[in-house]
Amino acid sequence: MNKFLKALFLCIGLFLGGIGLSGTVHADSSVQSIKDRGVLKVVTSPDYPPFEFQINKHGKSEDVGIDIEIAKKIAKDLGVKLEVKNMDFAALLVAVQTGKADMAIGGINPTPERQQNADFSKIYYYGGQEFLVNKADAEKFKNQNALKGQKVGTQTGTLQQQLAKKDLKDSKNVGMDKATDLILALKTNKVAAVGVEKPVGQAYVDNDSDLKMIPADYKIDKKDTGSAIGMAKGNDSLKDAANQSIDQINKENLMPKYLATAGKYMKVNTTDTSMLHYWKYFYDGLTHTLLISVLAVIGGIILGVILALMKISKYKILSWPAISYVEVVRGTPMMVQVLLIYFGLGVIINIPSLIAGIIAVTLNSAAYVCEIIRGGIASVDKGQTEATKSLGLSNGDSLRFVILPQAFKNIWPALGNEFISVIKESSIVSIIGVTDLVYELNVVRADTYRGVAPIVVVMVIYFVITFTLTRGLNYLEGKMNHD
Repeated sequence: MNKFLKALFLCIGLFLGGIGLSGTVHADSSVQSIKDRGVLKVVTSPDYPPFEFQINKHGKSEDVGIDIEIAKKIAKDLGVKLEVKNMDFAALLVAVQTGKADMAIGGINPTPERQQNADFSKIYYYGGQEFLVNKADAEKFKNQNALKGQKVGTQTGTLQQQLAKKDLKDSKNVGMDKATDLILALKTNKVAAVGVEKPVGQAYVDNDSDLKMIPADYKIDKKDTGSAIGMAKGNDSLKDAANQSIDQINKENLMPKYLATAGKYMKVNTTDTSMLHYWKYFYDGLTHTLLISVLAVIGGIILGVILALMKISKYKILSWPAISYVEVVRGTPMMVQVLLIYFGLGVIINIPSLIAGIIAVTLNSAAYVCEIIRGGIASVDKGQTEATKSLGLSNGDSLRFVILPQAFKNIWPALGNEFISVIKESSIVSIIGVTDLVYELNVVRADTYRGVAPIVVVMVIYFVITFTLTRGLNYLEGKMNHD
């Protein structure tokens, strides 16, 4: 067993090493390849107004904001179309490192740590640092010093988080992935303040009368507060192209125009913040959630049956791979598996995020289905197998016509529970930009500045799905037992 574990870790190491090597982009190759395909691929996290957010335009969601205008400018200067892909902020630089995108743009500060793993353009915007607090606490928290001993929220992986950990050592830092989650934590008094860039803070204050900004007194240079565009290491030609566009933006003084455009879109979003107005978002999210769940369950059952038969085989060449697979999948979080499939396997094969999500959830479900089916097979009386042999049935026919039908009847409730679990757990695919219910939930929260209402809507949708499915499965179980 020790030899097996060593071999397993060696394979993982080699795989990850291969990812690192294959993810390296040769210098001066990117611009020509972009022009050849006619598309500039950009990743962003649209929950950070006014830099990037989404609007409901003619029933369709559209990415807008300062960063999107800059990306459009770069694409226009290159003579290509712009393709924007959305995912979590923490995954943006990973996306360019693994070749999923040409650029990452999302109010990213080019810290020394980030520069070790990615190249960056010139600074295109200096925002400054502020804190958001509840207006009711404005007299209590007038400045940064007043936050000593308090909980301060920051977005995970951002400059604000680094600054808070460095300069607010007497305070407790609370990191969250989404800016919308931080604002909700602030309004529900889970944190006393939220560290943000000044334009972001201003956007929230302008659209929420219960919030107020107070100045941050971080001891940092101006250049350390700026935003830049991230690219894979060695993309010198693309960096030069981005810098040329940024120089032109500054020369023509286009940034105030971009800010005004973002402000206009933000006002559009807050004109009607009813959940009914955003029904298309929830509908699209529901469609993708159900698609992922149904395909994952079907694929999981097929693969689970194969794995179960391999696991109970007397041949180690079949049983060991199945055992190893089940242990690895059950011993690692699904989020890690999703990231590995999309970014890791995606280095070798360019897999769309939706397909990667389906594959990851399917492979995860298969491990649990395998154990359910294995238990179901074990529950069938051995006399059934002996009876099939006496009738002259082959092992294959015995499994197909006698053992598996009885096993499935025994494990039907467990399979139903797995289906319900898949529906809920598939929400993790939102981390790679799959527009499922949770992804759309965060988009609506960012667009409307409403923290709770979208959560309630999505919660109700999930409940209706799972409740209906539970009742249907119970009905089928009753029919099977009756028969």
